[in-house]
Amino acid sequence: MKQIINMALALGCGVLLVSCGGRKYGVSYETEQVTRGEVCTSVTATGTIEPVTKVEVGTQVSGIISHIYVDYNDEVKKGQIIAELDKSTLNARLASAQAQLASAESDLRYKKKSLDRMKELHDKQYISDDEYESAVLAYDQSKATFEAQQLSVDEAKTNLGYATITSPIDGVILSREVEEGQTVAASMTTPTLFIIAQDLTDMRVIADVDEADIGNVKDGQRVTFTVDAFPNDVFEGVVTQVRQEATTESNVVTYEVVISAPNPDLKLKPGLTASVNIFTLERRNVLTVSAKALRFMPKETLLDEGDSIVDSQSKTKLWVKDGHAIKAVSVEVGATNGITTEILSGVDEGFVCINEAKVDQGEVQSPSGNTSNPFMPGPPGSKKK
Repeated sequence: MKQIINMALALGCGVLLVSCGGRKYGVSYETEQVTRGEVCTSVTATGTIEPVTKVEVGTQVSGIISHIYVDYNDEVKKGQIIAELDKSTLNARLASAQAQLASAESDLRYKKKSLDRMKELHDKQYISDDEYESAVLAYDQSKATFEAQQLSVDEAKTNLGYATITSPIDGVILSREVEEGQTVAASMTTPTLFIIAQDLTDMRVIADVDEADIGNVKDGQRVTFTVDAFPNDVFEGVVTQVRQEATTESNVVTYEVVISAPNPDLKLKPGLTASVNIFTLERRNVLTVSAKALRFMPKETLLDEGDSIVDSQSKTKLWVKDGHAIKAVSVEVGATNGITTEILSGVDEGFVCINEAKVDQGEVQSPSGNTSNPFMPGPPGSKKK
């Protein structure tokens, strides 16, 4: 019986403590100002730097490289001789074709005179129609043979001209694929002898953009990129082409995006790997506020005593503390990147709004009037009381 009385007294003291010293909560509000700034989004990709115009120079005839007149990094002009093939075989073919042409020409002259005689005799009815027609046929065949031999001579001259390899553009030699004395065969494909870049001050980046991002990439967008060779330099360019052909590798679909890369200092070299940022959205010098402030919504359960909420019907709003009222201010928003949002109208620069409410756990009022934290240990001997 004595134990039951002691438990009841202890329970009563506990209830008295809570009722006399109830827990208090305070609410503090974090605020921010509407400021002028920028709202940007970007797409990242990797790409390769290459010249805008790059020409592979080859040969259309087979033969032995007899002379090479240029080397790596040499500057060349359009029409400049950069290599020659051995011409002995080609000269022999030309001479043979010319000889066959001379023979065909002689035969054509003979057949022409014979036809003229046959025509005169046929007009006087000294020969039959069949004999005259045979003379016409012989002349036509001789003429066709002569024309074919003329084409053979032209072809031999052209092939002889191909033996002298010239630069098709003004530029710089990027690559030399052959050496003097090497035999090149052009029977099926044209072998590449040199690669010439037209202008190394005008480069481009071919970037591979993921299919999830390609929908936001358009011509004319600003681009920044870096290369490992110059990690402290940031280069700029512009999207000039978004290619429609897709490339699939390891089940990853990408699209090629061509980016201009001015190179006045010749720092960018063909083949460098570029880390690219394509700015798909850029809004500068506009009113901005954090997306966090637009997501803020006050709750009745967290209001201080006497505070009230004055809401609006707008879907987008900012909140401001005005005395004991938390008021909603309707705003019109524009572009956003998920962190910062553009404000089109509704508030001016410098407007202070709430972006977060924090609940401060208060202290317990003791019966003596002093405050203490119920979760902190009491002074020595307090448990004995």
